[in-house]
Amino acid sequence: MLKTILITVLIVAICIALLSVKILFKKNGRFPNTHVSGNKALREKGIGCVQAQDREARRANPHAIAERETTGKAQTNENN
Repeated sequence: MLKTILITVLIVAICIALLSVKILFKKNGRFPNTHVSGNKALREKGIGCVQAQDREARRANPHAIAERETTGKAQTNENN
């Protein structure tokens, strides 16, 4: 059991070391931005991130006109 755990930890450590080679040995190395907004070709086509679009759509519109509530007879006719 202990032998299996040590082998597993060794394999995971080797994988992490290999994944971080570019970051450790390149000047100003960092993980690549794989987000949609980080892709220049998609930005040029006007394709954006769904989360960013949703966040933008949920923001309150300062130019929106407040709706009036219907009361009385008009409201009861709409429900029937």
